[in-house]
Amino acid sequence: MKRNYLVILLILLTLALAACGGSSGPAASTGSSASGLPDLGGRTITVAVENAYLPFNYIDPTTGQPSGWDYEAIDAICALLNCKPVYVEAAWEGMIQAVANGQYDMAADGITITTDRAQIVDFSDGYISIQQRLLVRANETRINSIADVQNNPAIRIGTQTGTTNYETGVQVFGAERLQAFEQFPFAVQALIAGDIDVVLMDETAGQGYVGVNADQLKLVGEPLSSDQLGFIFPKGSDLVAPFNAALAELRANGKLDELADKYFSDKFTITYEDLE
Repeated sequence: MKRNYLVILLILLTLALAACGGSSGPAASTGSSASGLPDLGGRTITVAVENAYLPFNYIDPTTGQPSGWDYEAIDAICALLNCKPVYVEAAWEGMIQAVANGQYDMAADGITITTDRAQIVDFSDGYISIQQRLLVRANETRINSIADVQNNPAIRIGTQTGTTNYETGVQVFGAERLQAFEQFPFAVQALIAGDIDVVLMDETAGQGYVGVNADQLKLVGEPLSSDQLGFIFPKGSDLVAPFNAALAELRANGKLDELADKYFSDKFTITYEDLE
């Protein structure tokens, strides 16, 4: 009887522990949040940013604090996923390879999704579509279309090295006609100074340069291409699926629309001159 009594007590204790999560200590993490999104358990994530690419990431000239679409979007994503972003300033040149090498957990810098890049890094789902345009001086009369540039070998073309803008320029105009700059601000300065005649860049960036420089610069012609932008991660990263789930939630709850209205409309008035 005594033995049977102990057995019954053990069975009851086992059932009680199972009802409490199988342990007398704190409940184990289920791996998902109350909203059903993945729970990263407070994990720290290193995020490479350039801090020189309006409106995605920059140092606010008024506050001196890092700002931009990337910061707000990733902060919102980590609020959903229970993670802690640590932003690390990195030069655009070499950023993708650094992520591929595992130097950073991810990068956010208005990065165009391409098949070539996807061979060395994993992309998130696209979060915005960006068109490539031609930026010229406001008094330019020779350039109103892509064909005008193609048919006039005297027109000097600039863009930033290592970008899809450069790749598009090679395809459309030929590598021999391109002058590559380390950063877009240098290309735009050369354009204003008359050293080159046109800069090939993403439309959102071009709008930022036009900004208060409407008397000096303008965007012309039809788009050269339309590209999806995404975050990048090392190959096989376990962050891709959670970030895609969070992006889908931000799209559904209107946060991405809110950020687009803030950063990709005429409400955004910061220019590269403000950052100098």
